[in-house]
Amino acid sequence: MHRSFEGLRRKHKILATTASLCAATALVGMTPAAALAADSTTSRAQAFASAAQEFQVPEEVLLALSYNESRWEAPGGMSGDGGYGLFDLRTQQPQMPSGSGLGKMTTTQTEPTGFYTLNTAASLLHVSKSDLETNGTDNIRGAGAVLAQYEKQINNNALPTSVNNWYGALEEFSGATNVQMAQNFADAVFATMKSGAAMTTDDGQTITLAAMPNLIPNKNVTVPGITASANPASTPSAECPSSLKCSFMPAAYAPDSSTDPTNYGNYDLANRPTDNMKIKYIFIHDMEGSYQGSIAWFQNPAAYASANYMVSSTGAVTQMVLNQNISWGVYNWYDNMHGINIENEGFAARGAKWFTPAMYQTDATLIRWLAAKYNIPLDRQHILGHDNIPTLLASEMPNQHWDPGPFWNWSYLMDLVLGEPTNISSTTTENVQPIKVGDVVTISPNFATNKPVVTDCSTGTCKTLPSQGANFVYLYTKPNTASALLTDPYVHTDGSPGTTEDDDWGDKASTGAEYVVAKVQGSWTGIYYAGQIGWFYNPTGKGSTATVTQSATITPRAGLSSIPIYGAAYPEASAYPKAIPVPELDALYTIPAGEVYPTTGENLPTDYYNAVTYNYSAPDDHFLVIGHQQYYQIWYNHRIAYVRAADVQVGKSS
Repeated sequence: MHRSFEGLRRKHKILATTASLCAATALVGMTPAAALAADSTTSRAQAFASAAQEFQVPEEVLLALSYNESRWEAPGGMSGDGGYGLFDLRTQQPQMPSGSGLGKMTTTQTEPTGFYTLNTAASLLHVSKSDLETNGTDNIRGAGAVLAQYEKQINNNALPTSVNNWYGALEEFSGATNVQMAQNFADAVFATMKSGAAMTTDDGQTITLAAMPNLIPNKNVTVPGITASANPASTPSAECPSSLKCSFMPAAYAPDSSTDPTNYGNYDLANRPTDNMKIKYIFIHDMEGSYQGSIAWFQNPAAYASANYMVSSTGAVTQMVLNQNISWGVYNWYDNMHGINIENEGFAARGAKWFTPAMYQTDATLIRWLAAKYNIPLDRQHILGHDNIPTLLASEMPNQHWDPGPFWNWSYLMDLVLGEPTNISSTTTENVQPIKVGDVVTISPNFATNKPVVTDCSTGTCKTLPSQGANFVYLYTKPNTASALLTDPYVHTDGSPGTTEDDDWGDKASTGAEYVVAKVQGSWTGIYYAGQIGWFYNPTGKGSTATVTQSATITPRAGLSSIPIYGAAYPEASAYPKAIPVPELDALYTIPAGEVYPTTGENLPTDYYNAVTYNYSAPDDHFLVIGHQQYYQIWYNHRIAYVRAADVQVGKSS
């Protein structure tokens, strides 16, 4: 997921005093905000109309801008670019974690005043910033006030009557500092006004924007603080299949401090794979924000995050980091070293409202092209969600991301990737053979009919989300739904049972993940899952939720009572030159003797890319350390992990 911050969503999680990464693409970091909605006597549609009248901003402009930023529903807490509410009003955060996933906190520089639309709105309305973060009506009023202020600055203190003349205010509202990005943002809002939009929100409010097909925006405006784009001749071409219309918009590679060369954003220079740093993964995220807003954010060196590609709900693609370089997409440096990050417009808790067929089809086309270019296997062991990635340190595990979330249709995407005939809502699983102990099973519920209860607590008040297809099965402590859901010590520090909350990854097995069968009881299958046996309902026939798979497995080698598992395959300490400190790497869990987990069977070499400064000023900067010990990749719980080859014996599923 692309976000730099995300509300820690349950009271039983460890609350961080500072936010935790991602921006493009986390779902991590801030305490939950109160529910953001219009007050009880004012519908959202009325609030838009009232703000338009109060600030003399065309209602169509307000509606289209909010639709592009939030689909007229406020996400809980902070968005991926540090914004809040229906209009993603942005405010400065004093500290953010480095997107490289190395656990380094950095102090953000102040951006141009125009970037902080929430601050401007608070000043114009004479209300607190926290009010604009949590009060839906004032968030709408704040956007109206900011747009009017911007237009007055552009138009000699006058407000235009024609919708066509609000183009410049929208450019400035984008927060972008170059004209191409600002115009892309304004163009997208005008495109929404031209086509129109209609939606019934999750709380039952119907909002409609009538189509205005004859709009012709006035682009002949000069907006303060927005400079000309780079010379097109110096801008690389997008690395993209010819069937997709891709553009290139570089993420920032720049210092975020005038004195500290280690404080920089938003990616690292490399020469993959010719420098022996193999590209072997593709990571899928959601942005926790809008397409244009997220692209603008990655051009800010204070974002400390990036992705190689950004994909919109319409299927548009923007590349932001060349594939030879290392984007800061997952909060795990080893996996960033070896991965390509693809961000998708949208919010994990509201998947169906953002994740469109055009988006899945574009992702699949891009994945197939990347896989062919870099020899990446087309399977779920190498095409992963951010939610499948562990951290490097145990202290960071409670804040690891969970995007693209429970409503991302992995079955549909993988059918498209593999060229299988498919429909977005009709992929069917049929297990025609009995499950037995020792089998490896792949989780594969029917997305169309698999509609478990899912709750969301991001706004401070837990609510049941609308019934919709989901990509996981719940795991119980016993073979019945009356028993408790599994728990995980990083999610539930007090040992309480698992929950139905969307970000509770400790009790979910997601589509494509593989597990070894530990027990079978009737139509229930028990799998080894993070040191426990997790039970899920899996009858033979069309109602099955998992199928038998042939796979290699690992178990602790004879004589070992348990073995550690890690979030990276780093070299042994003796492999590092004196100038390079040995990076921290915790044992995240242990596997006791007798437990069995699937593996890709690849004997992975170990490496570590030492990228310290943006200007190569440190000793052995941008140097690849290569080790001798070997690792295997495994499915452990909801995530992949790594075990030392010397610790395990490899077998096959029965």
